[in-house]
Amino acid sequence: MEDRRDRFEAQVLPHLDAAYRFARWLSRSPADADDLVQEAVLRAFRGFDALRGSDVKAWLLTIVKNCHLTALKQQQRRGFVPLPEEHDVQDGHAMIATTPDPEGSSIRRDEARTLDQLMSALPEDQREVLVLREIEEMDYREIATVTNVPIGTVMSRLARARAALKTRWIKQIDGERHAVR
Repeated sequence: MEDRRDRFEAQVLPHLDAAYRFARWLSRSPADADDLVQEAVLRAFRGFDALRGSDVKAWLLTIVKNCHLTALKQQQRRGFVPLPEEHDVQDGHAMIATTPDPEGSSIRRDEARTLDQLMSALPEDQREVLVLREIEEMDYREIATVTNVPIGTVMSRLARARAALKTRWIKQIDGERHAVR
């Protein structure tokens, strides 16, 4: 048992950050991402003896994705009330931070928020491959394994995701320029 745990810790735990980042993009919530990763690590430990091959990262991220899909199904069965958006007239003020930050930090947060909003607007299949490729730096074969689609589909989804993100980013920047004038 101790040998199994040592092997698990050596092979799987180095990929926890990647699992969390992927879960964060899938769930769009830090708390939900924590829950997804916790469930994925438990499932990974239980099924560790069944792991064949050396692509542990892709294996773990596949488990994260499956946990996300399971959580979505459970969530659809129960009703939930989403948090208000920032621009919600009635409750949006509760979503805006009131603490002052230095200008550079503010700009980076704005850019990150814009990117998050733009990526969140992408269809899930496109957002998924974009996160796996650009943030997790996985190759097409690994992405195909995690998403369970052919490599050609991964490539086309990635191309569409990049094009859509670029178009939306340019529109966002142009809209901000016009709003400032």
